[in-house]
Parts: sequence; structure tokens; C-alpha cells
Amino acid sequence: MSSTLEVIGTGSVIGALLPPLTAIVQKPKWSANVKRIVAVIAAALGGIVTVASTGGLDEFTQPVTALGGIAAVIAASQTTYDLIWKPSKIAPAVEAVTSSGQSSAG
Repeated sequence: MSSTLEVIGTGSVIGALLPPLTAIVQKPKWSANVKRIVAVIAAALGGIVTVASTGGLDEFTQPVTALGGIAAVIAASQTTYDLIWKPSKIAPAVEAVTSSGQSSAG
């Protein structure tokens, strides 16, 4: 089992790196609310994977550790998107590049 601080620390790093990866699946034409929902779901899933990979499935028997790790990923991803990835135009550029070339039909 891992310490709560180890899980939260790892979750913070994962969350900080998650926005450009999330931008791969997002589309520029989506509304801000849809993009936010996708980002939060991706971060929550990233948090679950982080908790499980940091300390194994037993970590989910420790609610503070599990919820702390998931919350750390969500908080770090939202914060770094607003402070780093969006102003630097990296995440929006990834979104635009990965959306270009796709047909509008379908």
C-alpha cells in the first residue's frame, strides 16, 4: 500500500500532463460544457488508474487515499489547463490538429 501523499503526488503529475492528451479526443466544435464534461471524466478515469497503479486495488479500501488521488488528478488537470495548456495554445492546437482531416459526415 502507498501513502496518501504518494498517491496525491503522483495524481498531481498525471493531472498536469493530462490536458494535451484529452485534447486529442475533443473537437473544436464542441460546446465548452461538453469539453468540460469530457475533461472531468478523463481526469476521473486517470485518477482511478493512478490510484490503482500506485498502490494496487487495495487502495480503494482506503477512501481518503482513493478519493484524494482522484481529486488530485482532476484538480491538477483543470488547473494546469487554465494556467498553462490553454494560454500557451498547446492544448487547443492539439485539438485542432487531431480534428482536422476528419470528414464532417457521420
